[in-house]
Order: sequence, then structure tokens, then C-alpha cells
Amino acid sequence: MTKVFHLLFLAGKQVVRHRIRSLLTIAGVAAGMFLFSAVETMQASLEVATRQGADDTTLVVYRENRFCPMTSRLPEHYQSEIERIPGVVEAIPIQIVVNNCGASLDVITFRGVPPEELARFNPELEIVEGSLAEWEKRSDGALLGEHFAARRGLSPGDQFEAVGVRVFVSGIVRSPSPQDNNVAYVHLPFLQQSSRVGLGVVTQFNVKVEDASRLKEASEAIDEVFASDQAPTTTSPEKAFFAKTAKDMIEMIDFTRWLGWGAVAAVLALVVNALLLVARGSVKENAILQTIGFSRVAVGGIMLWEGVLLGLFGGMIGCLGSAAFFKMQRFTLGNEGLTLALRPSVDVILTGLLLSVLLGAVASLWPAMVAARKPIVHSLRTA
Repeated sequence: MTKVFHLLFLAGKQVVRHRIRSLLTIAGVAAGMFLFSAVETMQASLEVATRQGADDTTLVVYRENRFCPMTSRLPEHYQSEIERIPGVVEAIPIQIVVNNCGASLDVITFRGVPPEELARFNPELEIVEGSLAEWEKRSDGALLGEHFAARRGLSPGDQFEAVGVRVFVSGIVRSPSPQDNNVAYVHLPFLQQSSRVGLGVVTQFNVKVEDASRLKEASEAIDEVFASDQAPTTTSPEKAFFAKTAKDMIEMIDFTRWLGWGAVAAVLALVVNALLLVARGSVKENAILQTIGFSRVAVGGIMLWEGVLLGLFGGMIGCLGSAAFFKMQRFTLGNEGLTLALRPSVDVILTGLLLSVLLGAVASLWPAMVAARKPIVHSLRTA
């Protein structure tokens, strides 16, 4: 173990001695790992929004053959009929107003809900600033998701206007659901009047069922009830609804995975090239190390550790820089009224760091073999 630390110490000396070369290599690794971490952040955020778990018991009832919230209109009185269906615990009518139905990085989404039903239907909502009571008593009050508020620089007491709707910020909320962190909750009657859709008309119903095993049964029963009505419906689990509605956005994010692996390949090639130059430029030094008692394996080990250190330092800068970037910018992808917050996660950072170290080790194998194979006499003559 002591010998390993000695080799690591010598590798660190090599990195410090050749500052310019090391800094350029670390900068290249950092750029590649920044891109990789950014892509993985998008992939991880998408997985959270679309992965259905055993505890997911929410259905979304939407107007059949409609996608944008502006075109989905359902009578509000459907609520009572939905709640009579076996397996349904409760339903909440929601009016959605967005500034842009297409794919966009800057989506403002208002969700109008009955103020007396929000806390009961969504008990996971946590008030981090402001007051729920303040929101309930003000007809123009808004509860902003913390991601939405941070992106817009809003806090309780502020007012803002978008899509022709002017609201007073009553509080900031936090939720495990990505959707709740990127919207503004307002009173349903207020939003119906402000958006001019009229009272008694909503965009969708969110429905809670008794158990996840009854999602399919309940969704089919709901659609059957309204199949011949004036506004037929299509019902699906909440995360499946997101995956279907945001199909274009999902395809775009899936494509970025190729960019991430391209960045990984570039990092690998960069480190290999840098360490081959080191091996060729340190012929005399390696010969001297072997002369004073270092084995060929030890000489190769120094090169291996140097690659690991370059990968580690570059990975730390790139991965942590990517996390800080997304944390500060608060990017949100939106499509057809649904929003996806691009949030850095510890898992993505750790994966990036582990991969960068692994790439550094793999990239240094060939240069290490080149350095270790040269005989002492040949190396001294060449130098």
C-alpha cells in the first residue's frame, strides 16, 4: 500500500511539473465531462417525470384527440360523475393556461384549481415561503413552484403578469413532483374568467384511485362513461400522459445521449494523446527511475496514476460545473402545457466523476505500456 501511495505522489509531481500540458488536458476533460453531465441531467430529469412506480395512483382525464391545453375543454360537472366510478377516491378539476404550447425553454404555466381542494388532493405540497391561508383568501393569489419562482426571481408579495393573467404571489411551494415545482397554482374561477374560457369549463381532471393496480380499470371506466357525451375523454396515468404528450421533447432529449457518448470518446482520445506525449517526452526520466531501482511495472504505474489524476481533476471541474450551471440557470423544458425541470442530481455527479476516473485509467494503459517496455539502455541512448 505504501508503494502505491509513493507512485501516486510521483504522478502528482509529474502533473504539477508540466503545468501547461496538465491544465490543457484537464480543461479538455472538464469540457467533455461538462457536456456528458449536462446530457445525463436531462436524461435523469426525464426519467423522473416519466417513470411510473407502484405508488403512482393519479390519472389524467383529457379531452379526446386534443393535446394543447388551449384545445382541451371539458365540462366541470364531469367531476361528480367521475367520483362515482368504482375505484376512484376523488377528482379535481384543473384549468391550464400556458404562454406557449410548443416545445420551449421558457414556459409559463398557470393551473387553476378549487382553492379548498388543493391541499387535500395534493398533501405533498410544502409551503416554503408565504402562506396557504393568504392564498386561499385572495382570489388573485398564486402559489408558485420553487423552481418557477427562482427562475423568475419572484417572492411572496410580488405581482407578475403573463398570458394576460395578473396575479399576486401568496407563497412558494415545494413538491416531490417535478410538475408542481414549475407552475403557478391559482384559483379556478379566477383563471377561468381571466383566460376567458368561461365558468364551468376546465382543461382536465386529475383523479386519485384507490390502488395503482386499478389504474387501467378506472381509466377505461371513465372513458366509457363519457364516450357518447358532448366531450369524450381519454384517460391515462399521469406519467404516461406526460410521456405521450411530450413525445417530441422526449425524442429530442434521447438524441442528446449521442452527444454525451461523443464527449466521452473525445475525453478518452484527449487523455491518451496527452499521456503518449508524456511517455515520449519522459524517456530519460523513466530510464533514470529504472536505474535507481524502479521496476518497469512501477514506471507504468506512475503513468497510470497520472491519467487517473488528470481524469479526476477534469471530471470534478466538469461535473460540478454542470451541476452549478443547472442550479443557477433553472432551465425548464416545456411542451403542450407540461414542464420538465432540468435538475442536477448527486447520482449524475457521482456517475460523471466515476466515469472520468475510469476514462483516465483506461486512457493511460497504452501510454503506461509504452513507458514500461523500453529497455534502460535504449532509453538512455534515445535521450
